[in-house]
Amino acid sequence: MPKTKSAKKELRKNIKRRIKNLRKKRSIKETTKKFLIALEKKNKEEALQLLKLASKYLDKAAKSFIHKNKAARIKSRLSKKFNKVFLGENIN
Repeated sequence: MPKTKSAKKELRKNIKRRIKNLRKKRSIKETTKKFLIALEKKNKEEALQLLKLASKYLDKAAKSFIHKNKAARIKSRLSKKFNKVFLGENIN
């Protein structure tokens, strides 16, 4: 346990940040799962809406706790799946 006043404050800040980051990660995971379910159901409007929402969450996360290249990679994979389902099998 921290002993100094500044170390105790830093611990409180780290706990708040951790909770905030876990909440953001959970929202990204939930959105991507809902997106994949919408793809299975072939619901284009809902899938497109969830893709945009997931992209928004990933862009925000790339500024704080996820590397920007990881966020870009996830967005690319999701959009590739969307295009494969709704625009045909020819897309690589």
